[in-house]
Amino acid sequence: MSSYIFITNEGFTYQPNSESIEPDIENCQVIGFGYGKNPKEAFKKLIVDNEYLKKTKFDEIFCLQLVDEKRSYFSLKDYKKRQSPP
Repeated sequence: MSSYIFITNEGFTYQPNSESIEPDIENCQVIGFGYGKNPKEAFKKLIVDNEYLKKTKFDEIFCLQLVDEKRSYFSLKDYKKRQSPP
């Protein structure tokens, strides 16, 4: 079985502490994760396991196969600190 992440680029989000009434960032949103022999099977299982998805307004969903589930974490704040001149 392979692991997949299901994503949509429909919708918008706000960055933390935003005071704007307009969305700050056009982005992708994670719909969920699924497992299957292929993407179609994984999508069907995702929907069966998460019935609430049928009630959302999302339509166009795409998936990417995850080669492994090893995670790497990054901090944008730390990166910016290291890049700023002394």
